Amino acid sequence: MAEMGQVGFDPDELRQRYRQERDKRVRADGVDQYHDLVGPLAHHAATDPYVEPGFTRDPVLDETDVAIIGGGFSGLLAAARLIGEGVTDFRIVEAGGDFGGTWYWNRYPGAQCDTDAYCYLPLLEELGYMPKEKYSYAEEIFAHSRRIGEHFELYDRTLFQTRVSTVRWDDGEQRWRIETNRNDDLRARFVVMALGPLSRPKLPGVPGIEDFEGPSFHTSRWDYGVTGGDTNGGMTKLADKKVAVIGTGATAIQVVPRVARDAEHLYVFQRTPSTVGWRGNVATDPEWFASLQPGWQRERRENFANYSMGRPPEVDLVDDAWTEIFRAISSPKGADRPKTREERDRVVELQDFTKMEELRRRVAETVTDAATAEALKPYYRVMCKRPTFNDEYLPAFNQPNVTLVDVSDSKGVERITATGVVANGVEYEVDLIVYASGYHVTNDVERRMGVEVVGRDQVQLADHWADGRKTLHGFMTRGFPNWLSIGPSQNAFSVNMTSMFDEQAIHVAWLVAETLRREATVLEPTAEGQQAWCDVIEDMAPPPGGFLAQCTPGYYNQEGVDTTNIFLGAYTPGLAAFTRLLEEWRANGEMDGLELS
Repeated sequence: MAEMGQVGFDPDELRQRYRQERDKRVRADGVDQYHDLVGPLAHHAATDPYVEPGFTRDPVLDETDVAIIGGGFSGLLAAARLIGEGVTDFRIVEAGGDFGGTWYWNRYPGAQCDTDAYCYLPLLEELGYMPKEKYSYAEEIFAHSRRIGEHFELYDRTLFQTRVSTVRWDDGEQRWRIETNRNDDLRARFVVMALGPLSRPKLPGVPGIEDFEGPSFHTSRWDYGVTGGDTNGGMTKLADKKVAVIGTGATAIQVVPRVARDAEHLYVFQRTPSTVGWRGNVATDPEWFASLQPGWQRERRENFANYSMGRPPEVDLVDDAWTEIFRAISSPKGADRPKTREERDRVVELQDFTKMEELRRRVAETVTDAATAEALKPYYRVMCKRPTFNDEYLPAFNQPNVTLVDVSDSKGVERITATGVVANGVEYEVDLIVYASGYHVTNDVERRMGVEVVGRDQVQLADHWADGRKTLHGFMTRGFPNWLSIGPSQNAFSVNMTSMFDEQAIHVAWLVAETLRREATVLEPTAEGQQAWCDVIEDMAPPPGGFLAQCTPGYYNQEGVDTTNIFLGAYTPGLAAFTRLLEEWRANGEMDGLELS
């Protein structure tokens, strides 16, 4: 109780409340509660609304040095960095009708990056582009993807509207054979998997999803033919419609205010409330932008990365709600530095409680209906789920045409009927269902990638990693020669994903170029080098029963089931430290842990 007097709340009561809220949401099926898109939803997702229907082309027979699978930011960065290393014989294969990846498909109303655009939009210095605002909206992000493609002349190198089904190593040819839905025969010395962690949309496994007779879609395939309007709103076709939005994560936070403006009535189905911090978006000051010195973007990204790892520099270059969170939950330094791990954990927990109390007060001060406000308050540690930031979401619940339906006690929506959504024993009749249920973010590589990878001796990557990932630096795995991957793995994660993608693309491009420079044919990890890196990652893994075990279910802890493998086995010192490690490894020139033949 002495702690309560010091901080204004009872930590023991909050710990108990957090446990209760977590336990009532844990499901035995874990990540299996989510499914791929089914029925009409699957057909809708397979149809690209942004291209002319009926596209066909002849199969392509092609042989190249590098095949890049994916044309989002990770694929674009891989291409740009390969060109920087002098590697120009490559091909990109992309499922969409243009570049952009997630930002090609994500055109839902209000779609916006949640990190500082000066960090998030890659290659700003190289392209000389100034973002319009501190937090860019989808339209600008998609346009920037296209700008990169044009700048590096990538369009003629890319097969659009083409899905890769299998990449298979041919030991006789020493090449990867790439199979697509267009019956292409593509062969490449190297394959770079650049699919990103947010490429495969998922649905909650709610009974009856295929029974609904009205229109329904996933937010990654928003149908403006049904709603009218565009990413900015103006959805006039919703004026006489009752709409259900299922999900309250980062996407719904942006969608809900826009739908609330235009729909006759909006029902928001919530299992777990998100934290909702202030956004405070502002237009870019041209004078400030013009004053930036060469190297500013990487410096800004590193500054942000250090903040995220609890090592704040003297100057906060980003200065937003993200860095405010990082400051709030960082362990004290200097004379106040805790003497033991236990003391540090206790101090950080109290700081976390304080920050979450602040966010819960924001809900109470914004939402006028007491019961709705209480349901919108998040009770978990601030980094148990990805924080969200929005200045319109909470006020939307003050509108008379918006109803929050809390389904936490029943662990989710009960079922879908021909005419509506059943939750807590009540059927809500609606004209449209929008699934804001996110993407497969899972340790199951086949489910996450949606591409079958078959290495030497016909071993499938999914089987090879069945008992855990095995890589060198998160990029390569033994038995899969010349196969490289960009994305969260046994490497460093960053909440600003394009920073992570870019540093990984720099390293991947160097590996390819160095193999070619040394006139080698095959590059893969040694057994010893791979095991040594796995040991490094294992030594860094949080202990069972630690932070993640106490968290409410979400993709960070594999829906409360896998509480030891955050971000697919991350290099926990963070992105800046990992970048230095890779730079030193490359400078050494020995290619330690790899063998070339």
